[in-house]
Amino acid sequence: MIDKNAIIADAREAIETEAHAIQELASFIDEEFASAVEMIYRSKGRVIITGIGKSAIIATKIVATLNSTGTPAIFMHAADAIHGDLGTIQEDDVVICISKSGNTPEIKVLVPLIKNGPNKLVAITANKESFLGQQADYVLNAYIEKEACPNNLAPTTSTTAQLVIGDALSICLLNLKGFSSNDFAKYHPGGALGKKLYLRVEDISSVNQKPQVSKDTDIREVIVEISEKMLGVAAVVENDKIVGIITDGDIRRMLKKHHDINGLKAGDIMTANPKAVEADMMAVDALELMESKEISQLLVHQDGKYAGVIHLHDLIKEGII
Repeated sequence: MIDKNAIIADAREAIETEAHAIQELASFIDEEFASAVEMIYRSKGRVIITGIGKSAIIATKIVATLNSTGTPAIFMHAADAIHGDLGTIQEDDVVICISKSGNTPEIKVLVPLIKNGPNKLVAITANKESFLGQQADYVLNAYIEKEACPNNLAPTTSTTAQLVIGDALSICLLNLKGFSSNDFAKYHPGGALGKKLYLRVEDISSVNQKPQVSKDTDIREVIVEISEKMLGVAAVVENDKIVGIITDGDIRRMLKKHHDINGLKAGDIMTANPKAVEADMMAVDALELMESKEISQLLVHQDGKYAGVIHLHDLIKEGII
């Protein structure tokens, strides 16, 4: 019989162990950390991050974070480096080596090769007195008291600490570069995050149909227009300007109220002076407006003229929601 209470206790203990270690890391951030950040910021090259085992996996994540926040970075596996990949490192590059112990055989072989060149070496290690710690130009302290593993063997707390140090490094560089949300969008154009930062209303409304009637349009024609354009709405337009809106909800309410619709015109059931948004509004802002008004579509205008419709379904399709 599996003891679920024991599972819960083990999970909580693991999280609390790692949380305590992360809190302790803040006290290790010092002038040497700041100097390392400044050196990387002023460097004309890339950041090459290397490691072995679980530290190598953490290195790949830090590389990804740096690249996505404006600092060019490349991963180089420590074992591959001593079998040909050392050529990855160019003259102006900065090398970051990640190792909990700082004394693994691969690190002891690799570090002197790096030190033979002009490149600065930054260590992320839990052991400042290790071979790596002694050889590095800058040491970022990732010390932990113990792993979350009950045997104190499996890299758990130590890799979390390395990751947090990498995140802190990335954020500091991001701030020094003045990396903005617009910059972030340039590096994430295909993802939902990027779309929230660059996608505008006109990017969506311009590919939609433009349901449109006048005040004098017969109500039957209005129904056909809303049905054919499949956006659940029609703009009432005079001289290219939006003067009203009719939704499929308005049509349903009209049919309940009027048994005889002969002679009814669009102007008889429209909502005058509806809320419309500018074509250059950010799509995510249009979404917020829809949510606040509890509506599914918005009319769009550009330079004062009717320009189309943006629908909630469009935003869902684009992954904005």
